[in-house]
Amino acid sequence: MRLEECYELCKQVHQSHSKTYYFATRLFPPEVRPHVYALYAFMRYADDIVDRPGNTSAETQLRALEDFEAETLAALDGEQAGNPIIRAFAATARKLKINISYISSFIDSMKMDIYITRYPTYEDLEKYMYGSAAVVGTMMCCVMRVEHEEALPYAEALGTAMQLTNFLRDIREDWERGRVYIPLEDLERFGYSEAELKRGVVNEAFIELMRFQIERARTLYANADQGIPYIYKGRRYPVVVARYLYAAILRRIEDLGYDVFNHRAETSFTEKLLVAAACAVRDPWELLVYGPGRTPVRSVSGGVPRGKR
Repeated sequence: MRLEECYELCKQVHQSHSKTYYFATRLFPPEVRPHVYALYAFMRYADDIVDRPGNTSAETQLRALEDFEAETLAALDGEQAGNPIIRAFAATARKLKINISYISSFIDSMKMDIYITRYPTYEDLEKYMYGSAAVVGTMMCCVMRVEHEEALPYAEALGTAMQLTNFLRDIREDWERGRVYIPLEDLERFGYSEAELKRGVVNEAFIELMRFQIERARTLYANADQGIPYIYKGRRYPVVVARYLYAAILRRIEDLGYDVFNHRAETSFTEKLLVAAACAVRDPWELLVYGPGRTPVRSVSGGVPRGKR
């Protein structure tokens, strides 16, 4: 496959697996989108090794991940990858100078998914989410050419908030895979048992547990908002849209009475359009500098976001 075809395959993977994130990604300028597609497809490929293992053993999954990692590292060194997704991602990583430590951290978290199914504390879960979500935010900074290191903690917060949102939406699916991403200390704190989780019980204890988790995610979103001014105008709009679309999933969970066992919390295409329109109204100047061939406008001066002056 030609490299352009590899990127097109990544786009198809992205489109078929993540309606919300794909919708936001389409709002990036054309020169940015292929790199986001490659990043997403790379993550999805590794994730599927551990999330859709079929009848393979843990040892087989681990070998598959190690082979995936080895092919990726070789491609980053310039070898021709047989896997078209790896080939596209490696081209993106080399061009945008994505730190190899971010890639290693991501693979390490995927390996954790093979053997770790419970997290005693939130701090334990954070160690997993650093590689599975936070470093995705830092890699997106590379994709968007964010120049200030001060932006990285906010990017990590956004990645973590989005993953926490997915955890709350996908509680039933994760249980069916044998995993619980809600810290056990929180289950105990609110008096909700794994036996109830297995049966999909929605009682007052579960509602209070979910409220606590939702507030934790919303705090992360609010923290991440402080990093938006570091992104060049012309590239921040899709990030803002993605942020509010994922936050809307939390509202949808509340609207469903927190019953994530029998209903999937998701936004309709119309709701996505409304969120995108609201984000545009919030910062119309962003759209004036957005478009193919337009030069991104620097949004920071001297390392201090203008919005903080």
